[in-house]
Amino acid sequence: MTSKVPLILFYTRVFGRPVDIAAAPACTVPVVWTNDRRRLSEADAVVFHLPNHPGIGDARKYPGQIWVAWSMESVVNYPIMADAAFMRHFDVVMTYETGSDVWTPYLPDAGWWEAARHVPIPPKPERAPAVHFQSSSFNKSGRDTFIAELSRHIAVDCYGRYRPNREIIGPDLGRQTKLDTIGRYHFCLALENSIAPDYVTEKMFDPLAAGTVPVYLGAPNAAAFVPDNSFIDAASFGTPAELAAYLRHLIETPQAYAAYLAWRSNPLPEKLAAQIASLDTPPRCRLARLVTQRLTQHGASQPPGKPSLPFGGKAFLRTRWRRWLAARRGRPM
Repeated sequence: MTSKVPLILFYTRVFGRPVDIAAAPACTVPVVWTNDRRRLSEADAVVFHLPNHPGIGDARKYPGQIWVAWSMESVVNYPIMADAAFMRHFDVVMTYETGSDVWTPYLPDAGWWEAARHVPIPPKPERAPAVHFQSSSFNKSGRDTFIAELSRHIAVDCYGRYRPNREIIGPDLGRQTKLDTIGRYHFCLALENSIAPDYVTEKMFDPLAAGTVPVYLGAPNAAAFVPDNSFIDAASFGTPAELAAYLRHLIETPQAYAAYLAWRSNPLPEKLAAQIASLDTPPRCRLARLVTQRLTQHGASQPPGKPSLPFGGKAFLRTRWRRWLAARRGRPM
């Protein structure tokens, strides 16, 4: 580790795909990125994608190295992130949780909010009051039961690969088609796949960009990530029937419905604006800056000593065996 420019290695793939090194943003701090595991011994920092934790058991930790735990996935879906015995092997945490060393929320940047505020509110021609997009069967939030019960009291048009009752008409241009479709409805069901503090994903932000009102089921502190009175908290209603009655009331009372869109005409709350400003620097660049700071504090040269196997010899052998089997089957690990 004698190089003045930190070398940061992405040791694991991300759900089967290598990290796109070429897509790394330009940082003010000099840094070299790699996903070549053969450079493990010379890496100043090593990043592990926690949802792929079965693939990290053969990693050797070299003296002076900084290990980074990285994930954008809910801790409910990947409880290994809450396992203190596992997490103690890492020096830096890089997740959506606000207490992370490198905070990486789904919160859009300032330019996104400015653009969203100036998009005209589209007309709402659809007969069903609410729309829902879902492609994954993950259901740690109870959203399947929620939709089934809500649909008994108010019409919901469901799109996506998971249990759709409607299809996109015309060419599907990806995200823009999704936003255009959402904008045709009064409400969009924004239902997370699990409920955890700080886990507020694009499911909340897509309806805001589309010019409609999110009906949100997810993080208990979701209000901290959006403007005041910009969404409806499904958890604040005793039953889906009560929620459906409230949605019908809003449709029948245009002034009350319009109040949920009024955030577009006001400045963002001061605390939210400060959070957004803190994210102006891309996550990878914030990680590079933190690694540089720590190397400066502790010296840039590698201290003496042999590499260790933090996860133990059995994990090392199991992981090597899985890699060998995956290679024979032609599957990445």
